[in-house]
Amino acid sequence: MSETSQQTASKAEINQIITELEQYRERIVNEVLEMGKKIKLSKKAVNSHLEANPEIARIDAALAQLKSQQN
Repeated sequence: MSETSQQTASKAEINQIITELEQYRERIVNEVLEMGKKIKLSKKAVNSHLEANPEIARIDAALAQLKSQQN
């Protein structure tokens, strides 16, 4: 396989991983919002919880790294 083909495959893989991570992040956010509604938390409290969520922080860091590799 040529080097160009490997780079193209890598870019396609990176794009797929970015898409999957974005979907996973969105699912977490939606689940937290739904839980907040069920237990009647204020929107401010829910947003505060989302900002402090370690899983979202890891996803955001991974997305930033992948997007820099993509460019």
